[in-house]
Amino acid sequence: MSATIKGTIVVSGGNRGIGEDITHRYLNNGFKVVNISRQEPTFSHENLETYLGDLADRNVTQEIANEIVATNEVSMFVHNAGVIRPDLLEDVKLEDLDYLTQLHLGSAITLSQSFIPAMKKNRFGRIVLISSRGVLGLVTRTNYAATKAGQIGLIRTWALELGKDGITVNAVAPGPIETDMFHELVPEESEQKNKIAESIPVKRVGNAADVGRVVEFLCEPESSFITGQTWYVCGGASLGSLAL
Repeated sequence: MSATIKGTIVVSGGNRGIGEDITHRYLNNGFKVVNISRQEPTFSHENLETYLGDLADRNVTQEIANEIVATNEVSMFVHNAGVIRPDLLEDVKLEDLDYLTQLHLGSAITLSQSFIPAMKKNRFGRIVLISSRGVLGLVTRTNYAATKAGQIGLIRTWALELGKDGITVNAVAPGPIETDMFHELVPEESEQKNKIAESIPVKRVGNAADVGRVVEFLCEPESSFITGQTWYVCGGASLGSLAL
């Protein structure tokens, strides 16, 4: 392990998409990155450590959290792991709501509870939850929007509780971002993708780096006066309706 590690950041879903961009940013800047994901990353680094597991499983989440804090003092946590499970209201399944509630909310609570003792001790911490522009309303997103909106309630509450300890808590709410998850619903080079881009004020779909650079900014020590905020990284899509 490198002797020049600047600190440890945990990134859930750090193996691909937005999470992969965040992981690479911190590896390139001399940090140790602990990734939690269901699949192994397709890349490797001497300062990258991966724990495999489904954060929608409460027991697995607690086990992973215990293992991480046994050997790491975590100073930053980015909860990026998420899935959509789209359905029109008539077809919404409460089993999906249970799954997404644990994945987006329950695991965020368990992991944060495990990491904040070290943050408090060092009087420095950064927690960023990756929410979604979908919290403002989007067709077929009943379960997804509800649980992602719940994350905004978490960060506003935690910001009030943890500010005195040098810990900031914020949310980043991306709009349409070209990732594997996006292309599971919207084919590349499709008319649907073009329609989405045309409905966004900047006339393009976003990329992982658009989100990663905002996360990096919020985690900087100099960003200590920003907490409890939701940052929409959506090309202006939060200003009106979004076509799907």
